[in-house]
Amino acid sequence: MRIALINHSDTRGGASVVTMRLTEALRELGHDARLFVVSSQAGNNAVECVPSPLRHKLCFLAEHALIFASNGFNRADLFKASAASHGLNVADIPFVKQADAVILNWINQGMLSFHGIEQLAKDGRPLLWTMHDMWNMTGICHHAGTCTQYISPGQCRNCPLLHGINLGSTLSHSVWKKKRKLYENTKINFVAVSSWLRELADKSTLLADRPVHTIHNAFPVDDFKTVPATPANALGLPENRKIILMGAARLDDPVKGLDLAVEALGKLQSKDAVAVFFGNIRNQQILDKLKFPHIWLGPVNDNEKIKQLYAHAHIVLSSSLYETLPGTLIEGQAAGAFPVSFDRGGQRDIITCPEEGALIPFGDTSDMAHALDNALRKSHSRNFLHNAVAAKFKASDIAEKYINLIKQISV
Repeated sequence: MRIALINHSDTRGGASVVTMRLTEALRELGHDARLFVVSSQAGNNAVECVPSPLRHKLCFLAEHALIFASNGFNRADLFKASAASHGLNVADIPFVKQADAVILNWINQGMLSFHGIEQLAKDGRPLLWTMHDMWNMTGICHHAGTCTQYISPGQCRNCPLLHGINLGSTLSHSVWKKKRKLYENTKINFVAVSSWLRELADKSTLLADRPVHTIHNAFPVDDFKTVPATPANALGLPENRKIILMGAARLDDPVKGLDLAVEALGKLQSKDAVAVFFGNIRNQQILDKLKFPHIWLGPVNDNEKIKQLYAHAHIVLSSSLYETLPGTLIEGQAAGAFPVSFDRGGQRDIITCPEEGALIPFGDTSDMAHALDNALRKSHSRNFLHNAVAAKFKASDIAEKYINLIKQISV
């Protein structure tokens, strides 16, 4: 089967990483799967850049000029919204034209417009759209946060990202209407990567009556080993201390809730543990508030080193305000680390019983500290945790689910 996957990049961002993994898993099953992107860094033969970098740059600038003018020229919120007003003509690429199925992923920031998506749907072949955030069900935002307009009859008329600007309110609602028109006039099967995201879609006014399936992201589970191959001191880790590991591309991104992690760790009773952080931090003073023993390793871009950090960790911690399907928890659990996380997002698909981790009511740092102390006092089966991840997220199994869905749609 010839399958064209479309995503903005092959490496930048979580959606890019998991889309690349899905592409590779489909190819390993014997399918001719290719990933089309506007930004490529992986150097993978399965990845092709779409033509005209200059045109993409113009589309990117035009869309963000529209958003910038609509939000009152507020730079802080500029990249929190997408309008799909401008994009490239991907439908005319020969392989895409001849593909048996097309899988859209994260296609924003000037890659595809609504018109471009309509072109991809014209010939009636299976068109899937994997949702990695909430953008498909809202007006212009990727995560609604506490806003509920996407489930109300108001149809995103007063988007908080646009700060009450009249033009801005018009933009949010007009994009919402374009999505409704697109969904009504084209046959798209949506894929939510977690049960949480599927539940939000079912509540939304845009997707409540559309076909939405749940298929998790693919993870190379077997690449993660429960026994470290690299000594702790070679990784900058202390020996004979239980490690609580937390990582992200940018740790102090507000969504990651680093301040909540600091608060919870500050309440720990355990004396034989150390918190280890990896990832970029713009405001390094945030860790100065943490009196619990801790180490910040800075950004870690070596995937093999990250796997070794997980293999040394006793606990993998997430304090995010929300996560569609937190990859760090899955990767940590695949290496045998015990996950502890707030329960707001796709964490429930990862931690399905007390033996697989601890889910904490969102924002309750005392309860999180208690769960961390309990996990530090107990031993757990690292192999059990690895196998639990394999049963849900193994890349070959996820690829098979996509193939089965494509066949089901084709009937």
